[in-house]
Amino acid sequence: MRTGGSHLSPYGGAGAGEAPGADLAALLGEVARGDRDAFEAVCHHIAAPVFGTVRRVVRDRCQSEEVAQEVLLEVWRAASRFDADRGSAMAWVMVIAHRRAVDRVRSEQKSAARELRAASHAVAYDEVAEKAEANLDHERVRRCLGSLTELQREAVTLAYYGGYTYRQVAALLGVASGTVSTRMRDGLIRLRDCLGVKR
Repeated sequence: MRTGGSHLSPYGGAGAGEAPGADLAALLGEVARGDRDAFEAVCHHIAAPVFGTVRRVVRDRCQSEEVAQEVLLEVWRAASRFDADRGSAMAWVMVIAHRRAVDRVRSEQKSAARELRAASHAVAYDEVAEKAEANLDHERVRRCLGSLTELQREAVTLAYYGGYTYRQVAALLGVASGTVSTRMRDGLIRLRDCLGVKR
């Protein structure tokens, strides 16, 4: 993707390994006002983590590159919707990346399913039941994630949807590893209780 005349690779760039913290939030504020230089700086901060998150979900490298570019465009267009009171800038970006990646996988799955139905002219009951159950589980998880505090939700989202370690989550959020560990433990306990999982 080109911004301000330079090429941004989805694999990273200057500053991609840093934890931007409040700086990233401030840059998003500038992006919301249409500042292209600020957007280029944001891309350098987020390109590598975004690509990593997308690749873990999508798997295919070419499609991951496409989705990562879509995420960067969405950040440009939606920067004004970022609310620092609801969580960190990096967590906001990672949620966008994960959602886009999941959408791509679902789109590919739906396309494959349509082709299969066209070939067979029949859908087995078990497949329908399994898909319905998966959708219900997804909604339950989404509802239960909504019951967590913002801090707990950020840590759980980055660790489980983004695939980051506690140490990496701590770096992305700019907090101590012990804090992340506590957030994760408390958040997972609440999730377990909400989902009715037996110990």
